[in-house]
Amino acid sequence: MRVFHITGDQFSEFESLPEAMPATGYLWIGSARREFEVNAAELQAALQRWTGGQLVDVHVAHLLNNQLPSHFDYTSWYDLLVFRRLAAGAGSAAMFVDDSKGTLATARKALEAIDTSPVGFALFDRVLLTIHPTDCQVRDYFANRLRNQVQGADARAGGRLPPNPADLMLRMVNHMVDSYLELRRLLTKQLGYLQQELFSARSRLDTWQTLLESRNVLHLLEDICEDQRSAIVEWIDALDEWPTEPDPAARRDRELLRVRSRDVLEHIERVLAHARRLESSAETAVQMHFSAQSNR
Repeated sequence: MRVFHITGDQFSEFESLPEAMPATGYLWIGSARREFEVNAAELQAALQRWTGGQLVDVHVAHLLNNQLPSHFDYTSWYDLLVFRRLAAGAGSAAMFVDDSKGTLATARKALEAIDTSPVGFALFDRVLLTIHPTDCQVRDYFANRLRNQVQGADARAGGRLPPNPADLMLRMVNHMVDSYLELRRLLTKQLGYLQQELFSARSRLDTWQTLLESRNVLHLLEDICEDQRSAIVEWIDALDEWPTEPDPAARRDRELLRVRSRDVLEHIERVLAHARRLESSAETAVQMHFSAQSNR
């Protein structure tokens, strides 16, 4: 579990959960799912001290569930977003690079390496709690990125830290959606290879089976994207119902949240459209295979 304090242009990390909420800024607590399970009681007590409220039991169960689909929920003192990432597993992106000829084995390994584990976000007014899979790089990536913004080249370029927990949450969600680009190239290359193999004279049953597996994965990705889209749409609806801020700076931050939320939604729409195009291409390959078999 890592605990960060973000205020203005300052980013720092605490060694443990602080006794009291800092006077300014907000806290980001990033935890692996197993660490959250072990330290849930301590973290709940800290949330009670900081915010006056705790996570309800059903939401704790949601954050611990590794199979939960993307969705949004809320209470009177926090919002909950569960968002399934789309990521290529470790080393999978290099499979086709390392194997210049391409094989059915690498294609099947690429399918098996796709990771869709959920990341959970509990959003309080001044606290963001994020629950990650054990091997998730999102937390460490953003910790290093925010530190560089105040210490490195990003600071000299005028990089701005997320002004509130909701902004940080949306940046992390957008990063997870954009990471699909790597997976998209992997699936596109794999599907192209399988189609070539399917219509070659040396086509084997393994090729057909792997294409069917690929089509099933695309069905899964489409379902995941639709759940992601529904979760973000519900978040946007809830954001519109937040009370109006009297402070002009706060109203500006609220409008930036709406812009960032719509941007995330647009990215999800692009991912969903690409998954559907690949799925259509796989279906076309199946029909062409039947036609080719009939001609033979």
